[in-house]
Amino acid sequence: MKYILTLFIQILTLFGCSTTDESSTNGAGEYQLVWSDEFEYTGLPDTTKWAYDVGDGCPELCGWGNNELQYYTANRPENAFVNEGVLTIQVQNEKYEGRDFTSAKLVTKGKQDWKYGRFEIRAKLPTTKGVWSAIWMMPTDTTIYGRWPRSGVIDIMENVGFDPDTVEASAHTGAYYFTVGTQKHNRMAVPDCDENFHTYTLEWEED
Repeated sequence: MKYILTLFIQILTLFGCSTTDESSTNGAGEYQLVWSDEFEYTGLPDTTKWAYDVGDGCPELCGWGNNELQYYTANRPENAFVNEGVLTIQVQNEKYEGRDFTSAKLVTKGKQDWKYGRFEIRAKLPTTKGVWSAIWMMPTDTTIYGRWPRSGVIDIMENVGFDPDTVEASAHTGAYYFTVGTQKHNRMAVPDCDENFHTYTLEWEED
């Protein structure tokens, strides 16, 4: 049986500023909007804002990933498209490049990066066993302080299929990461995360 799982993203915004100016406010303690995608177009994701990680998530071959069961594609509307103000990311049960599933992993790397600010993502999630939806941040240079987790990861939102009513936010560094159980994280019950859009927010300050 063919089935489709979907992650809907409605609005992504960043308040603060890019790495060219590390001040995150306008001097009056208020954030300034510096980037957004509200998906007011139809078709593939805007290539001026989005790129793709492509491959099967095998770290030995592509340098990233966790040996997932899906193959991440690019510029393929079966896996990522925009319509009526929503970016939809779809997992498809299909044979592709030696894998049994396809999906999409969209990144701003090479288009835009940021240091400090307020990040807001409005999303509705799929919830079923086997999925692991995530909205996260990694360094533009993922090895600046060494391989994961030494260069750091900020998970703004994660939702795993075996715990469908819970979302989690985490920060991973060389000293704090899940393999050794020291990661810094917050868990929150969001039982309708698959039925309604919620805004997931990160406030990242210098200290």
